[in-house]
Amino acid sequence: MVTDMKIRKMVVTLEETLTEAGKTLEKPARRALAMAVIENPYAGTYVADLSLLYDFGEKLGHLLTTKALEALGISRNEASQRIESYGKGAIVGDKGEIEHAHALIHPKLGKTARIALGGAEHCTAIIPSSAKVGAIGSALDIPLHYKKGAWVCSHWDAMEVRIPDAPRSDEMLVAVALTDSGRPLARIAGLQKQDAKGLDGLR
Repeated sequence: MVTDMKIRKMVVTLEETLTEAGKTLEKPARRALAMAVIENPYAGTYVADLSLLYDFGEKLGHLLTTKALEALGISRNEASQRIESYGKGAIVGDKGEIEHAHALIHPKLGKTARIALGGAEHCTAIIPSSAKVGAIGSALDIPLHYKKGAWVCSHWDAMEVRIPDAPRSDEMLVAVALTDSGRPLARIAGLQKQDAKGLDGLR
């Protein structure tokens, strides 16, 4: 029986927006994406108990969040103050099931990601997610929102996940996205981050 997570590759990207609509931003809007391509131990077979994938997700939550923080140049000690929004996602190769993706990103990944970002008191909102079954080279948009309130409109956004040679049929691509800001020049009406209560994970 497979018990060890096998990572084929990792990809980490950093995006910095310096100008928007011809205006220079006071502070660059920065977003990081950390991705891992792992072997799917259940590819091509039905297994009722997916708890092994829960454990893989727990390890990946810590690993990918740490990698994204490193890309942003933010230490663990600074993360609780400097990280503003987050998201997660997974693409399963076509020998797997959509349930495999959700087993990776839901039961345990979020908890270890929050720990790396300073704990639940600093990350009261759910970590938004998306998942799909896809062919090699498939893309996935990971939703982003403010870590203390999903209704903070300045931080509604998304990052595209794609690795040209993944996931293969028997693999899964797992990703965590972090930002240190909202959208460039965000100005639509709605809840602002300074007004978010951060008590119920929503507002």
